[in-house]
Amino acid sequence: QVQLVESGGGSVQAGGSLRLSCVASGATSCMGWFRQGPGQDREGIATLDSDGIPMYAGSVKGRFTISKDNAKNTLYLQMNSLKPEDTSMYYCAATYRPECTYYAPALFGFWGQGTQVTVSS
Repeated sequence: QVQLVESGGGSVQAGGSLRLSCVASGATSCMGWFRQGPGQDREGIATLDSDGIPMYAGSVKGRFTISKDNAKNTLYLQMNSLKPEDTSMYYCAATYRPECTYYAPALFGFWGQGTQVTVSS
C-alpha cells in the first residue's frame, strides 16, 4: 500500500504559476497528476514512468512540467501560464503496473486526497 499526500494548491491569477508536490510513502513504477472539476470526469494531465519519461495531455503541454525527486520520493507538477480553465481539484496517483499513461486513470491504484487549484481571470 502506498500513501500519497499532495500539497501546493492555492489561488492564483491567470498567467501565474504554482508548484504542486506529492510525497509518496513508497516507490512505484509510475506516478501521475490528474484533475477533476465539479460534475466533470477525472482528467489525466501528466505521467512520469520509472525511466523518468514524461507524458503530457495536450491541454497542459508546454505549460506544465512533471518531475520527481527520487531521493525524497516526491512528485512535482510545475504549472506555469495558468488559465481559469485549469481551476480544479488536482490529484496525485501511482501504480505498480508497467503501463504509464495519463489517459487511463483506472490503471492507477493509489490516490492522494487532492489539492485545490483556483485560477482567476
